[in-house]
Amino acid sequence: MPVLFAIDPRSGVPIYLQLTDQLKRAVAVGALAPGERLPTVKALAVQLTLNPNTVAKVYRDLEREGIIETAPGRGSFVTGNGTVDKTRVVASEVAQRAVREAVREARALGVPREELRGLVDAEIARWFPEDET
Repeated sequence: MPVLFAIDPRSGVPIYLQLTDQLKRAVAVGALAPGERLPTVKALAVQLTLNPNTVAKVYRDLEREGIIETAPGRGSFVTGNGTVDKTRVVASEVAQRAVREAVREARALGVPREELRGLVDAEIARWFPEDET
């Protein structure tokens, strides 16, 4: 599997959320393609030095969300049904979590609301020029 995942136990973000976000991001950006087989629970747990129950929970949650599907005896795969719509939803969820963390950190650093709005607006203007609609 070409996508590598990395867990940071010191980040303050629960491990299962880190893995969930990384898998969702990989699907959203196309690093994991529809129909692509995911590593087994055991293989990913060994690779990341995690409890297999943590990986199994992540896979169950992603399956419940329709992002992956599991075929008994065959493994877990990125879903192919409605992938474009799901990818948009996944991308939005990942972006929302990143924005939430950035706002939380800015608040902890004492950045005033209006200054933060200005910073966000400047980044939006930088990454989404007006001619790119």
